[in-house]
Amino acid sequence: MKSLLIPVENLQSSDRTAMYMLLQNHFQGITWNAFEIDLKRKNWVLLLKNETSNTLQGFSTLNFCQKTINGEKISVVYSGDTIVDPSAWSSVTLPQSWVAAIKFLRHQYSVQKLYWLLICSGFRTYRFLPTFWQDFYPRYNLKTPIDIENIMGSLAKQYYGDFYEETSGIVRFPYPQTLREGLIEIPSGREKNPHIQFFTQKNPGHINGDELVCITEFTYDNLTRAGKRMWNGKSSLEIVQDYILI
Repeated sequence: MKSLLIPVENLQSSDRTAMYMLLQNHFQGITWNAFEIDLKRKNWVLLLKNETSNTLQGFSTLNFCQKTINGEKISVVYSGDTIVDPSAWSSVTLPQSWVAAIKFLRHQYSVQKLYWLLICSGFRTYRFLPTFWQDFYPRYNLKTPIDIENIMGSLAKQYYGDFYEETSGIVRFPYPQTLREGLIEIPSGREKNPHIQFFTQKNPGHINGDELVCITEFTYDNLTRAGKRMWNGKSSLEIVQDYILI
């Protein structure tokens, strides 16, 4: 697969339609209006395309911005809709190109510390954290430090407003997206994984689309060995700043 990082305002209409169709094929509760509203809140999109056919096989939207928390200016990546077609699950293109994209944005625009704030309604998304990051929160074997809890809560309140429930750390949207049958179930045996066990206990409403707020700091030293392979690996990421809107 090839990957392209594109400013949202320069996204082709054909790609918007393909992104929507890919989401609709894998999630229930998808509407064009909700998709467009969420996309307008993001400023970059990472597209994963088949090298030969140029068909869309996955994408991830994000908002890269600066915030001031308790007088400290930080950079933040808010993750939005993310999906990879099951036929491409064996590929490392998404994590490798996503890391390459954030490295690029960090170099171009970052100030001070850079945090990744993501919300998870599926265990596969949550599993990205222990696979590629050493320190992330919340997690099963370590209490969230109070300073990280404050940053995470503040960012979630600012971005998700009343949809965020501080006591549980859950975001509940009025029209949630839920994975379709065959994708939402936890495969037999994997429910014993301590990270997956924690996720289902911390977010018991995930099957109904409840989203668990999570955070990690984007630094090389915070990566696992697998994460460092993604960081050091050669990515085919193209930065397409001048994509023509049609």
